Amino acid sequence: MASPQVAAALEEAGKSQDVTGYLNILENTKSTPNPDSVAADLTAFIDAVLTGNLGLVNTRTLVTDFIAALRALDNHDLWLQVGQHAIRTIPTTALSSSLLEQSAALRELVATAHEANEDFLDAAKMLSDIPLDSSQRRVGDAEKAAIWVRIVRNYLEVDDSTTAERYLNKLKNVMHDVADAELNLHFRAVGGAHPGLEPPDERLHTLAMAIKCAILAPAGPLRGRALAHLYKDDRSAGLEEHGILEKMFFDRLLSTAEVDKFAQGLAPHQLAKTSDGSTVLAKAVVEHNLLSASRLYSNIGFDELGLLLGLDGEKAEDTTARMVEQGRLVGSIDQIDRIIWFEGGDASGEKGSGRAETAVGKEMRRWDANVQALAEDVERLTDALQAEFPEFVAAQIAV
Repeated sequence: MASPQVAAALEEAGKSQDVTGYLNILENTKSTPNPDSVAADLTAFIDAVLTGNLGLVNTRTLVTDFIAALRALDNHDLWLQVGQHAIRTIPTTALSSSLLEQSAALRELVATAHEANEDFLDAAKMLSDIPLDSSQRRVGDAEKAAIWVRIVRNYLEVDDSTTAERYLNKLKNVMHDVADAELNLHFRAVGGAHPGLEPPDERLHTLAMAIKCAILAPAGPLRGRALAHLYKDDRSAGLEEHGILEKMFFDRLLSTAEVDKFAQGLAPHQLAKTSDGSTVLAKAVVEHNLLSASRLYSNIGFDELGLLLGLDGEKAEDTTARMVEQGRLVGSIDQIDRIIWFEGGDASGEKGSGRAETAVGKEMRRWDANVQALAEDVERLTDALQAEFPEFVAAQIAV
């Protein structure tokens, strides 16, 4: 509850519709001798402004001044408490569609507080709610890029590489029109290629995090492009993760010892078990080794593949079927003969595009072509013998 002085002043300002009175209240609130009442006073102030029927121009001005006063207090707990209340309240007012700029500024302020408290997921969600593509609010490419860079960095902090990549793809569509040097450096940083960004320790830490996220990502064309980008970064050779990065980039099978060594550098939550009892790392390694096997074999039995992946035959079949169905592996499954046929080539990444229904038929056509070629060679040899040694052919060969 607001202090009695602020409550009385707000009531008087509301009766007289006096904007100057509201501004004086705001100024006095910033310098109140009782810091414990600041949150309640500011909350009462924003509620009074938003429900005071002051008109669009006055309301917008007072909300903007309120945000500036809140920012000047430089108290993260205050930003969270008061800022989140304002964010919840604005949409309930008739002027909400006219306060988009102010809502965006409040969300950025609250996100900054979350980042300071290392609540990176909450910060990312708060920033992602800022309307950047609304027809009611024009937003330049530089402003969009600044928000999306922060979102990507926050999702990388919690190792959510999938969501981070979605916003990184948005960044790629606008960065060619952004001239801001600092933003371009941050863009290269979150993309894993960021020469010249200081300090060096932060740069390498970000690169190492990006490599870990790429390694833990589901095997397929998207991860393949990320691995290529990271492997070609000259600085990755100096990181502990480089060995496993190189083997994944070249589609080589991973050994248990290599995986165990990599696991030692992961955070505890990255090794937590998923709903099926396996870890994200274990699942990523199985899918990678399956993809590597598809480069080595044109076909392989369920049980043989399971032995290669450290699974039973049924589990190997299920994993293959899922990757094929999701467009991350090109091939087909013969469940009668318990054989997996690999088509070869790169998958498209589009769901339903990985199944090659003609894989077995293609092998049969190849066999037929080889038999035909052999028959033609025998016929040519017979014709040559007949022309050179007709008596021998007549006596020895039935033509």
